[in-house]
Amino acid sequence: MSCGTGLNSSMANAETLKAQISLVENVPSGLFGTWRVAAVLAKTDSPETFRQKSADLWNLSRNGNVMNLNNPFTGASANVAVEFVEGNVVKFTKEGGTEAQKLTDYVELRLNGDKFTGVNRLTLKTVSNGQVVNVQRAEYALAGEKISGMSVLEK
Repeated sequence: MSCGTGLNSSMANAETLKAQISLVENVPSGLFGTWRVAAVLAKTDSPETFRQKSADLWNLSRNGNVMNLNNPFTGASANVAVEFVEGNVVKFTKEGGTEAQKLTDYVELRLNGDKFTGVNRLTLKTVSNGQVVNVQRAEYALAGEKISGMSVLEK
């Protein structure tokens, strides 16, 4: 059984996959493209670890039922898990890092034409011998401005 859902694990996994696919399909097409993103630290428990401000480029694209976020400057790229879409609000998570440090981004964006505002909640877990030995958190206020069109590839 799966966490009290009453479904066996294969059924629960199928439902999760189905939900994720339909959510990607509901992401507003205006979110896809290249964005200039400014992030300002709003709160943290580890000011020595997280920068006060940053500027980045995000390219948000979709290939079939997969949403991807990449940074053309750093070469970083990750598929994101779309968790919520309602109107012009999109929430997604992105995971990355190394064996020693796991970084999870919880992002919520509110699209308004060629701009978005939002929040990025970061959790950085330090792992040693398979055990989490430290957790650091930060929250950034985001502001994005679209700098080039859409990157949507349909299959």
